[in-house]
Amino acid sequence: MRTQYGQDDVNKYRKFKKVDGATYRKVNQFLRKRTYVTAREWAIARLCTDFRTRSGAEMTFIGQHLPELVPFMQDSYTPQAVNQARNSFKKKVYKSGATFFYGAMCGFFTSEELDDLLFEASEVARFLLEVEKTSLDIDEEIEIEDRITEVMRSVGEAAAKILQARMQDDAKENEGTAAAGIPPDGDSA
Repeated sequence: MRTQYGQDDVNKYRKFKKVDGATYRKVNQFLRKRTYVTAREWAIARLCTDFRTRSGAEMTFIGQHLPELVPFMQDSYTPQAVNQARNSFKKKVYKSGATFFYGAMCGFFTSEELDDLLFEASEVARFLLEVEKTSLDIDEEIEIEDRITEVMRSVGEAAAKILQARMQDDAKENEGTAAAGIPPDGDSA
């Protein structure tokens, strides 16, 4: 892993060329229709991944060279602003993941709906990678999809067990209250 980056790295960086000439506003609108992240968060998350060092992402380098690295970014950023955008991206991904898993675990989605949802999400992710000009090997892509499928299968099985256990507990509780002469709503009259 590298320890620092320089002007040669800026000159060689070729990502985001598919949106060259697009305004920040247009890129932001595009992203907001499909994700919860802003153009700023997306670009900086990509740069933090691409310009990692042993001690983390090269915040100063990224901030200073932001307009050169990302065509739709107009201004340089301070290291603190880069870090804030990176953390904002991370928080949104965590919240989105939690929301998704809650929807899966509580039984809101059928297995078919979850498959459709995952397919649509992976299509958007692939498209964003293509726009960035980031490529995954087909083996890498299949491995990622297989891992996600395995996790979702485990989530589905766990959710089904939890829901079944809750229904059994509710049934036992209702039997116990009925035997005691207590109405199901808990009032003892």
